[in-house]
Amino acid sequence: MVERFNGRIVDVLKTHRFNSREHMEQTLLRYVALYNHQLPQSALKSSTPMQAMKEWHHTHPHLFHKRPYDRPGCDR
Repeated sequence: MVERFNGRIVDVLKTHRFNSREHMEQTLLRYVALYNHQLPQSALKSSTPMQAMKEWHHTHPHLFHKRPYDRPGCDR
């Protein structure tokens, strides 16, 4: 999954023209949010990464320090 995700990021970088670093950063953040919250993955039984994370938290809470939440962006 990581290699596929990285390949998709490479495709985004190759197919877009960016006017600034900020424009590139915003495009990548939007793509990561889309990928994590809206694109089902066959490796996750047709769940999105966030849906899978919530299910793992529900079934194995001892593996988590924090509860997963539906907010895009970094967990700070």
